[in-house]
Amino acid sequence: MEEANQSVVSEFIFLGLCDSWDLQAFLLVAFSSLYLITILGNVFIVLLVIADLHLHSPMYFLLANLSFSDLCFSSVTTPKLITDFLKENKTISFRGCMCQMFFGHFFGGGEMVLLVMMAYDRYVAICKPLHYSSIMNTKMCIQLVTTSWIIGFVHSISQLAIITQLPFCGPRKLDSFFCDIPLVIKLVCMDTYILEVLTNANSGVLATICFILLLISYSYILLTVCHQSKGGASKALSTCTAHITVVMLFFGPCIFIYLCPLSITWVDKFLAVFYGIITPLLNPVIYTLRNKEIRNAIKRL
Repeated sequence: MEEANQSVVSEFIFLGLCDSWDLQAFLLVAFSSLYLITILGNVFIVLLVIADLHLHSPMYFLLANLSFSDLCFSSVTTPKLITDFLKENKTISFRGCMCQMFFGHFFGGGEMVLLVMMAYDRYVAICKPLHYSSIMNTKMCIQLVTTSWIIGFVHSISQLAIITQLPFCGPRKLDSFFCDIPLVIKLVCMDTYILEVLTNANSGVLATICFILLLISYSYILLTVCHQSKGGASKALSTCTAHITVVMLFFGPCIFIYLCPLSITWVDKFLAVFYGIITPLLNPVIYTLRNKEIRNAIKRL
């Protein structure tokens, strides 16, 4: 027993979403369908923005990058979740677990910053329309997107660099369907209280700062919209409503998971499913249904 406790963990075991095979069969079909729609929807938006010259503007350049980010983010955990429904023993290698955590936080952190960049784009367009073309030029757009990816990378690698150096010697069961830092760090063979606080603060602070910046940006935008003409205000408000909806859906579960002191397993699992599977699906739906220019571009196909 003592020797087993000192052995190095080479894989982790997922307990999954549920134990019922009937429910797992239903979830297999449901999540496979949702994932397929997510992939097709986000790929469609990226290709539409590239192909339609009317959409070659900063807002749609950022939207295409958001769809690409959603495409990648949903692919970090969902394929593994779907295939695990077919298995009795749901395992993942140590390296596979580390990769899930890295890419999950890389794409997730990058998307948070990208949403802030999209809010900045709307701020310039609505609050400084005369300077929009000079401020939001091609160089600025590329810099904004590059900044979001760099922040996402730094956020992710800074946490993973610590995690990979910690001793994992058992237990190796994760009461979830994917690897995430708050779950994995509990399996470390040492006192992890300070590490848990630091890693949760890392993700929580990034999410909170981005969320506050978004609230400030959209509050300022809405105040400006109130003083515009009725037609211009209506169009601006429609665009901002779609952005705000995406922001609430993305940041709500994230902030709850990393900043809430309580840990309720079924709630965490539900939020993880919503955050990792439902939100990447809703983004293209929200932007497609609420955006007149996207709908017109689809009609031109």
